[in-house]
Amino acid sequence: MGGANFAREVIDRGSGTALLHVPRDGPPVAIGHDWLAERSSAIAGGLAALGLAPGDRVLVAMERHPDWFAVIFGCMKAGLVAMPGTVLLTADDIAFRLAAAGARAAIVAPQLCPRVPELAVRIVAGPARPGWVALDSLNGPDPGIATAPGDTALIYFTSGTTARPKMVPRDHAYAFAHAHTARHWMGCGPGDLHWTLTDTGWAKAAWGMLFAPLLAVATVVVHEPAHPFDPAAHLELLARLGVTVFCAPPTVYRMFAQLPIPPLPRLRRALGSGEPLNPEANRAWTDATGIPIADGYGQTEAICLIGNPPDHPPRIGSMGLPLPCFDIDVVDAGGRRLPAGETGHVAVRLTDPWPPGLFRGYLTPEGPDRRAFRNGWYYTGDMARRDADGYFWFVGRADDVILSAGYRISPFEVESILLEHPAVVESAVVAAPDPVRGQIVAAHVVLAPGHAADDAMAEALRAHCRARSQPWACPRRIIFAPSLPKTVSGKIRRAALRAG
Repeated sequence: MGGANFAREVIDRGSGTALLHVPRDGPPVAIGHDWLAERSSAIAGGLAALGLAPGDRVLVAMERHPDWFAVIFGCMKAGLVAMPGTVLLTADDIAFRLAAAGARAAIVAPQLCPRVPELAVRIVAGPARPGWVALDSLNGPDPGIATAPGDTALIYFTSGTTARPKMVPRDHAYAFAHAHTARHWMGCGPGDLHWTLTDTGWAKAAWGMLFAPLLAVATVVVHEPAHPFDPAAHLELLARLGVTVFCAPPTVYRMFAQLPIPPLPRLRRALGSGEPLNPEANRAWTDATGIPIADGYGQTEAICLIGNPPDHPPRIGSMGLPLPCFDIDVVDAGGRRLPAGETGHVAVRLTDPWPPGLFRGYLTPEGPDRRAFRNGWYYTGDMARRDADGYFWFVGRADDVILSAGYRISPFEVESILLEHPAVVESAVVAAPDPVRGQIVAAHVVLAPGHAADDAMAEALRAHCRARSQPWACPRRIIFAPSLPKTVSGKIRRAALRAG
């Protein structure tokens, strides 16, 4: 599945309401396909008038706003390569991305202007300032650039939990491949109001905001949030807007479950993505709403690969089933398919035609890095096991699995058990070196207010784990911390925990 240009084939040819803009102040505003089509064409013409040529790379770091959509679609129409980034990027993050990609332009929120170095073209999504062009001043005729399905449309940067972020090129066909995400996992369709909680800088925004729901002819909620995150306000909005399909990371569902949840009569599907979904988070939300969370698994490098499908009751704790368009299995290092119950690498079989939405290698100065492609498979870097019914169960990143006295231990499963204890707000489990066992399980734990971080609490957590898992998986070391180190995308930096 692959079209030539999503902006032209879906946005320009669409009709009706594409977005529901929920500003910080004021009532929601419906944004039609016609507005997006005209605005993105004007931006495309303005970018071309500034001297940007097809193939040029453009950093785009903006807040959630309809203009963000128009900028991404405008770049597509101009044949430019947009590099989405979060507004949380530091000056060092921005400098690294601009240099790594050889970018010629940046379009950023006003607060990022001091962090952006000199560049051929700098555009601010706000009032003009010295050295910057105002986004609202871009208004030229659509340059009419033709793009092919294999031309690069986007570059995403990976989260960088263990090293510098990698560049992941996404071609124009990738946008259309998200029809599989919408149909086989999200369950979106005409008339749905879909809301995905994500930052515009992450590939999850491509799933839940840019491509999948718009391909399904759903309307996308574009919420300008207040800071810090207010779970009660989000719950109220979820009910007031009448959202029918909702997606959020497990952390948000855990926050929601601690609050009185209002009736959600229009909500028919809840989705979890962005991080592994702990069974406890799913149970708490399901108990409160009656709607289980359908977990979905994918990567920046792909579309949704595995998910709990719309026509099956979600299997609590499971990643779900492979999407029908893929051959995905649990394999060993040599590419051999493993039997049910054995832990191995989650891998996508390389087929002809190429698996939809799967990238073909990381961008590097030396050329594509294709080391993840071997033995006829794409190795995702994640470990899992498959049950007899074909459902996948997450174990951890390949680098995170703990080998202790001959046992293979899933850090995710230990973390999930710890989160079932009422005193635990957050946990991260890593390997620590041990002269006898090789490695032992070390748990870094953030406690809820009112609980003492002492030896008694550590022993209580060990007893809790012993009662729910095998003895070799019980944490031998528990480290209490006020918070856990995270990347700008909110993922735990396990390398920092292992090093410290």
